[in-house]
Amino acid sequence: MAAKTVCVTGAGGFVASWLVKLLLSKGYNVHGTVREPAGSKKYEHLQKLEGASENLTLFKADLLNYESILSAIAGCTAVFHVASPVPSTIVPNPQASLIIYFFNVEVIEPAVQGTTNVLQACLETKVQRVVYVSSVSAISIRPNMPKDKVIDESYWSDKDYCKKTQYTVLFWLSCKNVKFQSSRMVMNWYCYSKTEAEEQALDFGKRTGLDVSTTVNASSLVLPKLLKGGDSFENKTRWIVDVRDVVDAILLVYEKPEAERRYICTAHTIKTRDLVEKLRSIYPSYKYPSNFTEVDDYLRFSSDKLERLGWKYRSLEETLIDSVESYREAGLLQFE
Repeated sequence: MAAKTVCVTGAGGFVASWLVKLLLSKGYNVHGTVREPAGSKKYEHLQKLEGASENLTLFKADLLNYESILSAIAGCTAVFHVASPVPSTIVPNPQASLIIYFFNVEVIEPAVQGTTNVLQACLETKVQRVVYVSSVSAISIRPNMPKDKVIDESYWSDKDYCKKTQYTVLFWLSCKNVKFQSSRMVMNWYCYSKTEAEEQALDFGKRTGLDVSTTVNASSLVLPKLLKGGDSFENKTRWIVDVRDVVDAILLVYEKPEAERRYICTAHTIKTRDLVEKLRSIYPSYKYPSNFTEVDDYLRFSSDKLERLGWKYRSLEETLIDSVESYREAGLLQFE
């Protein structure tokens, strides 16, 4: 039987790269979309994957350029739509009008219109199934989230509330050749864009008959920060899932014929202080934060639906150990 050909959008990204690795190991032919020319050094990590020389083809594509997306998807039986812009906390200009323009152009249009372009191309080329990779931010941003209930796939973020919630972004300013930093509170456009894009993806499937399912997972950069110490951290709730378990879930949702609509993918719920103590028990020599500010943000997400499909996840200890070792190998963290 000939190997199936599938497409992964945003193939150079963190989750997508692990997905490409998994697909190649399973014998799939992979089309990967990337933002820069396929020969760029930026994608050397993909070209070095086992099986890449024979079974991986990279396509330079822009989510807002329909023809470039169409050419990458043509001939594929499935599409994993992973590409989505994650806004930096640093933007170049503090003027309010330019902030709105920046987030609209850099975040909302690629996430929402880009998803529509991918789905339309899938419909045109008769793709059998689409798996859209969403985010826990498409579930968790809404007022009065119930803290006494387990959050399942029926919950959605409130898009109007996303526009009202804010977080801090940094700006680089120049004055007489002196560069300095300032900040401004901006609306939570990322959560808005992920919610809108996932809603549109599922609605598109319902309207057109295209087989569309979504996986919803958490992501965090908190581990390297905790291992490097700091004066004080908020004792936030952390939802942790191993990237290897995430890509297993994405492939499972594609391969299981009975899979449908939405799947939450998370494994461990832990407060930051407890996470620090867990890390300290494994790696006692790192400098850890000692002061924590209490935060009333506890939410527990359920992956029961995904587990009923056959998904399994690694222990927290295995994920932490392998993560720390990977940070060391990449030069992001010093050895003890």
